Amino acid sequence: MAGTRDLSVVIGLGRSGVGAARLLRSLGDEVVVLESRGDAALEHQADELRRQGIEVQLNRDLDAGHILALGPQLQRVVVSPGIRWDHPVFESLRARGVPVQGEVEPAWHASRPVPWIGITGTNGKTTVTHLVHHLLCSAGIDTEMAGNVGQSAAETVLRRRASSEGLPQWMVVELSSYQIEASAAVAPQVGIWTTLTPDHLERHGSLDNYRSIKRRLLERSTVRVLNADDPDLRAHAASWESATWVTAGPPRAVAAGIAPALWIEAGRVWCNRGGRQRDLMAADALAMPGAHNLQNMLLAVAAGLEAGLDGPGMEAALRRFPGVPHRLELIRTRQQVRFYNDSKATNYDAAEVALRALKGPLVVLAGGQAKIGEAGPWIRALSRSARAVVLYGQAREHFRQLLQEGGYPGLVQSSPGLDEAVPVAAALAGDLDCPAVLLSPACASFDQYADFEARGDHFRRLVAEL
Repeated sequence: MAGTRDLSVVIGLGRSGVGAARLLRSLGDEVVVLESRGDAALEHQADELRRQGIEVQLNRDLDAGHILALGPQLQRVVVSPGIRWDHPVFESLRARGVPVQGEVEPAWHASRPVPWIGITGTNGKTTVTHLVHHLLCSAGIDTEMAGNVGQSAAETVLRRRASSEGLPQWMVVELSSYQIEASAAVAPQVGIWTTLTPDHLERHGSLDNYRSIKRRLLERSTVRVLNADDPDLRAHAASWESATWVTAGPPRAVAAGIAPALWIEAGRVWCNRGGRQRDLMAADALAMPGAHNLQNMLLAVAAGLEAGLDGPGMEAALRRFPGVPHRLELIRTRQQVRFYNDSKATNYDAAEVALRALKGPLVVLAGGQAKIGEAGPWIRALSRSARAVVLYGQAREHFRQLLQEGGYPGLVQSSPGLDEAVPVAAALAGDLDCPAVLLSPACASFDQYADFEARGDHFRRLVAEL
């Protein structure tokens, strides 16, 4: 490749790859994007990038030799989160001294010195990200939300660097385990860890490895905020030299050795900062159902305090919070039956949380692309709360067997997809006198959808058409 400027090679034409390519080009790098697929839509996307001075090669398989041959000024290879971090090509490049990183890392460097609030966890991180962003914006603080939710971090930083306003005062960034393992430089001002249960084990191999990846983000954070109500985080509390713990109950109910900075008692949120205990706000400020959302609220409030917000202001903002799309989202009430979109529940644990949050009896829609995990608690929650389960998608026969083996006592029906499953669920709600229908898949969406948002949007349209 001709030229003497630094060369960045970006793998993949997904949202994160395009964002990284455009950001690095704006910073003066020569950029080459390699994409293994090739079709008319990708060709159109490639032409758009080429007009911006970015070289795009479609139908190009991963090959270390080809990447190294692109030019002597190779500075970095930016990888898609969808490709394994331990892919042999990336291992080969690292062995040759080539930095391999995810899209979040260039965004981090290009946003200096803006402080980040980095949010991770198996479940709850999307809700907490939206809550933190809402709290800061409600206080008049110029804040951007990005990462594993909404716009990519690279696209967000690129847009703000090019705007008349310049960079924001704060960045609130949701970070998945895939993004954390590929972004070793990211060191938030505030790191928040919501929960830890087995997930993505087909990628990370073991719960210990998955946990260690999440932990790295918190270890690099100046302020570490952790959920004392999560069994796994609580079990490892002694390993933290300093941490800000929150609990949705009274402080005496927390395990020995944890002194919560935020807790709920007698209907109030209490705070202990700098050795001073005070009544911060009402505990019912957030309308979202479920004890887990009290935990999410406290995690967000902890970040708000670090950003300089006060209790009355945060309480007022929380009362105005509209909720999070695809997270126990009430989308319609039809013939006295409420329809909830919880498409973000992509594993057993998240789906179990939704079942505990809603008042039953329910008709539950579950299915998609199954993940590795422990289904027992989810099946027991279904047995308590759901009079019927409508299964759909690739996992439907696997789920039928799990429910049968787990002794689920309710009615089980099966449909190829949501088009057929939604009318069935609506009819069952009437027949079985259930006040709510809940889409909480306990599965990834990739058997039939690009992502969980597309799945939730499809469900919303189908419910609207009933």
